Amino acid sequence: MPSCFSRNCSGEESRHNETWSADLAPPPLNYYTIRLLAAITGACALLFLVGVVGNVMTILVVSKYRDMRTTTNLYLCSMAVSDLLIFLCMPPDLYRMWRYRPWRFGDALCKLFQFVSESCTYSTILSITALSVERYLAICFPLRAKALVTKRRVRALILLLWVISLTSAGPVFVMVGVERDYGWAAGNESIAEREESAGDTRECKMTHYAVESGLMGAMVWLSSVFFFMPVFCLTVLYSLIGRRLWQRHRENHIGTRLAHRDKSNRQTIKMLVVVVLAFVLCWLPFHVGRYLQFRSLDAPSPLLSVLSEYCSLLSVVLFYLSAAINPILYNTMSWKYRCAAVRLFGLTDGQQPQQRGRTASTASTLKGEGSPGWTESTVSL
Repeated sequence: MPSCFSRNCSGEESRHNETWSADLAPPPLNYYTIRLLAAITGACALLFLVGVVGNVMTILVVSKYRDMRTTTNLYLCSMAVSDLLIFLCMPPDLYRMWRYRPWRFGDALCKLFQFVSESCTYSTILSITALSVERYLAICFPLRAKALVTKRRVRALILLLWVISLTSAGPVFVMVGVERDYGWAAGNESIAEREESAGDTRECKMTHYAVESGLMGAMVWLSSVFFFMPVFCLTVLYSLIGRRLWQRHRENHIGTRLAHRDKSNRQTIKMLVVVVLAFVLCWLPFHVGRYLQFRSLDAPSPLLSVLSEYCSLLSVVLFYLSAAINPILYNTMSWKYRCAAVRLFGLTDGQQPQQRGRTASTASTLKGEGSPGWTESTVSL
């Protein structure tokens, strides 16, 4: 998350406080140049437009057309919902980037938008992992997947994943809040004198309680687990899936229907691997930046401080890119999604795409595959 919680603001705060204390002057309203902030804001505004339109279209496509309501698409629809909620967090996030103090929107909104950001990120990575497990079962154990993977169970699992995500992000309500900062003022001034000289110093940031109690460290550890453990599981799953598909490809005695199904599976896996790689690449700078921040706290270095700050700034853009890119990938790699989007906008009568989709579904779904996903065996993308 691009929030103060995720970027270990305690180190950044202490460094600026030392400078302000020495200068005895109020701190700046933002940490970056106007030109850089304008570029970041423009990029985020473009991502907001593309992401909201694309994710709304994904939800409408899945909910409106019955042939699109596969178990795979239910996971992707859940990811679209979490991405839309993430974009609701963009305005307060950009406000804090331009003017981090004073925070004028109250303690509740400060806590809420960072909680939503945190929980939606957890939900996305859990959905990607669950979807990959389903694909693994469908390809490597098709008969077992037929019995285990149903739409009702997938809906229940998605609900459970959301509950886990919301619960895991719950401590954010305790860790983040609006606090005043008098660290730059003279130490012999009273609180009233500091408040009068400093002006309105309310900030939406990590609370002193979270830092002193160790809760911040625990949450940093938890967010790392939510990232690195699923990435490890995904690497193992897709390695096993790739090996299985390669073994089948080398077998000469497989039937026509099984060959069609494997072709559909390969296309589905190709799309999901791209989605996973996009997620990992968008989140890698965030974790690199946090590592640099921890190193700068242990061994203060101006170079590490600057690198971590700009790495954190890059992670803000990539955070919203990860929420906007999935519909673009679906549209690029899935013929069936493109046809459904065309039908949604009324650019075709829908007869040919529906019939073609049913033919593809029949060819790719041997009733042992669990769900055919958003690809079809008779059409190459």
